This record gives sequence, structure tokens and C-alpha cells, in this order.
Amino acid sequence: MEKTIKYIGLDVHKKSISIGIADEGRDGEVRYYGKIDNDMNQLNKVIRKRISKGAVLKFVYEAGPCGYVIYRYLTNNDMDCVVIAPSKIPLQSGDRLKNDKRDCLSLARLHRAGELTVVYVPTEDDEALRDLVRAREDAVRAVRVAKQQLGAFLLRHDIIYSGKSKWSKAHFNWLTEITMSHPAQQIVFQEYIDTVKDCSNRVQRLTEQVRQQSKQSRQHELIQSLQSMRGVSLVVAATIAAELGDLTRFESPGKLMAFLGLIPSEHSSGERVSKGSITKTGNRHVRKALIAAAHAYRFPARKSRAISKRQENLSKEVTDISWKAQCRLCTRYQFLIAKGKNSNVTKTAIAREIAGFSWAIAQELSKAA
Repeated sequence: MEKTIKYIGLDVHKKSISIGIADEGRDGEVRYYGKIDNDMNQLNKVIRKRISKGAVLKFVYEAGPCGYVIYRYLTNNDMDCVVIAPSKIPLQSGDRLKNDKRDCLSLARLHRAGELTVVYVPTEDDEALRDLVRAREDAVRAVRVAKQQLGAFLLRHDIIYSGKSKWSKAHFNWLTEITMSHPAQQIVFQEYIDTVKDCSNRVQRLTEQVRQQSKQSRQHELIQSLQSMRGVSLVVAATIAAELGDLTRFESPGKLMAFLGLIPSEHSSGERVSKGSITKTGNRHVRKALIAAAHAYRFPARKSRAISKRQENLSKEVTDISWKAQCRLCTRYQFLIAKGKNSNVTKTAIAREIAGFSWAIAQELSKAA
């Protein structure tokens, strides 16, 4: 006897899961099963009831803050499950009603129709490295905030550093010589300094952990190879590898650029062609890292001592790609600036092409494997 297929939409929240079920076939019934606690034991009871009736279950839920716990639980138990992109769910114009019941029914119906966009689910090791990289990003942000707070405090009291560069050894030595007029202000001043130092030490600790974990990662070869390119440091390479996983899953470099939101938006109709700023869809962490890397291409192309050291033990094919990227992007950076383009626009254009060359390096590694 042929088993029937049930498409099960899960609207997942921190404390609850709403379940909608769609029978196979275009005119199959779509019904609301109910709401359960966000607990794998309760979900397992639902699964057993459906399986006992001879059904093949196909689960779907949206990517969100609850992570991939349900996905891994279901796939580890040989269940069919996909995680989809919330931003690409088809919406009816004028539909102003939204609740958990309608959401899970819509997921089940659209999954049956094949109209949902599946997202890449990282392995547990990749997700662990990704969490580490994101923690470092948070720490860098905390350093920036701490420095701004200290700078604002000094400016309020008309204490201005006359040296060339802030946050250097000379600058910190200058800070130790400052004495505030009131004891309370001296305490505040010292707390601000200690916060800057503590946050900076945290960044260093996390950077070292990224280095250690990258060596143990299955993406170690990709991380090393990406560092052959100018501007792509350990942290940038680890961010690309941890956030995107296998770059060869993208059919072309253009699709990778589009996924990262680095292509221009467009709203054209008829004879009118209108293009705007980049779409900013997809992974913002990689997009931000690539734009930071693009800043290094403002100088003429050359292989520095640091780049040469990073290219040791890499294949000739990979180093050729990185040199081709450097020659092209350094020239393009100067061309766009000379054309009058804003520096941020220029760096975004360079970042888009860095993504393309990263894809080419990943393709080369897959051929050699």
C-alpha cells in the first residue's frame, strides 16, 4: 500500500509550536492540528500519531532565533525537514491578518506547492565557529562603544589629546597622567579606562580562539586559502567559511553576490530603468567583513611580507587567483575613486568582487579534492 504524504508546517516560538497539516495533492485538505509546547517530547508524540496512520511526513519551519534544534532532531531521526527563508515567503497583496494558526497553515500549503526557498543549515561544528566569530564581532563593537564613552567624558571636561594617534601606547601613558578635579570624576575616568582595556583584552582572547578553532575546523583548508587574498585576514576568512559553509553550493559567483546582498537593487518598468543601492539581503556578517577587507585595495598591487607568508604551502592555482584578484581590484578601486565615486560605494563594489574571487578559490579547492 502506497503511503500518503503529509506536509507539516511548524510556526516555532520560544515556548510554543503551532502545527498545520496539508494533505498531498492540489486540492488536499489543509487543517490546523493545534499548539504544543516547544518540547521535543511533545513533538515526538505528534510524529508518532501521524506515522501510526501510515503517513510520510515532510516538515517545514522558518529560520529564526530558535536556531536549528528542531531541524537536527528531525533529521537525526530520519525525518524530512527543511528550514526556509522568512523574507522570501510569498505574501498575498492586501492580506492584513497574521497569527500563529494562519502562519503554520500557510507554511504547510506553500511547502506542498514547492514555493518556499530553503536555507542552508550549517553543521554543528560550523555553527560553533560561527558563534565564536560573532562573539568576537560583538566584542569589537563593545570596544568601540567604550572608547567613544571615554572620549566623550574627556571632551566634556575639555581634556584633548594633542598626539597623532589615539589608543596607542603613548596615548594610554598620557591617560595615566590625567587627574580629575573631583574624586567621583576620577573614579568614573578610571572605570572608563579599565573598560576599554578589558574589552580590548576580550577581543584578543576571542581572536586567538578563532585561530585555534579554525585549525581544527573541517573548513581549515578554505580558511587558509582565502587568506591568500589581500585584505582577507584570519577573522574575515573564518567569517566567510563559518557563515556560508560550502561556497561551491552556489552555481555561480553572481548568485553568491546576490545572496550576500551586494548587488544593486532595481525597480524598472517599461522603458524606465531605475537602479538603487545594494539590496542588503542575506548574510550581513559576511557582507560587513568583505567591505572591511575591500579597504585594503586602495593601495597599488603588491605582495607584502604578510601575504607572502600566508601563501606558503598553498597551491599555485590558489595564489594565481589571489594575485589576479589583487591586480584587478587595486586598479578598479583607483578607477572608481577617480571617476568620482564615494569611497563607501567603491568599497562595496570591491567587496562584491572579493566574494566572486572567494567563490573561485572554493571551486579550485573542490577540484583538487
